[in-house]
Amino acid sequence: MVHAADLMEYEKRLMAEGCKLICGVDEVGRGPLAGPVTCAAVIMPLDDLIEGVNDSKKVAKKKRERLAEEIKSKAIAYSVVSYDNGKIDEMNILAATKACMAEAVGSLAVTPDVVIVDALKLDIPVRTFGIVHGDAQSYSIAAASILAKVERDAFMREMDERYPGYGFSRNVGYGTAEHIAALKELGATPIHRRTFIGHFVDCDE
Repeated sequence: MVHAADLMEYEKRLMAEGCKLICGVDEVGRGPLAGPVTCAAVIMPLDDLIEGVNDSKKVAKKKRERLAEEIKSKAIAYSVVSYDNGKIDEMNILAATKACMAEAVGSLAVTPDVVIVDALKLDIPVRTFGIVHGDAQSYSIAAASILAKVERDAFMREMDERYPGYGFSRNVGYGTAEHIAALKELGATPIHRRTFIGHFVDCDE
């Protein structure tokens, strides 16, 4: 079992350099065929760790939702921002993800001393660096990944009610066999990424 203290290596290095407000940033939803990319930025108190925080993909749904509420209640500052499928189609997914992350950091109530982000480099006026698989190695990034996933999953459950038949509550927009079959039969919804689904449906309409 991974403990919260096991994810503190990067934070400890930064604290040893004098950093106090360490912001973790992560995204959820770069790969799906439908829905937004959702990015979270969070500055956590690092002297009062929340046990169970880990890469959101490794945490069960109910526990993830409970942890998200605890993260929000303990955070020094947090922000969650989503860029919808229209922005993704307009900008491309990498540019949209970076812009979404930068907006999440810029929306924080306090300015961090340093930003650590899962895999990417951000062009923001704060010292920043990326950690490959950061959500599995950094407590701060893992906390951000939980906030982002809980918010995006909740949105996709709402979309499942609005656009039944695609299985959005189960696949959260990813290209499962069920989802692709529905796309071919029912066509695209307003939340589908046109630049992602050309192999499955005619997007010229």
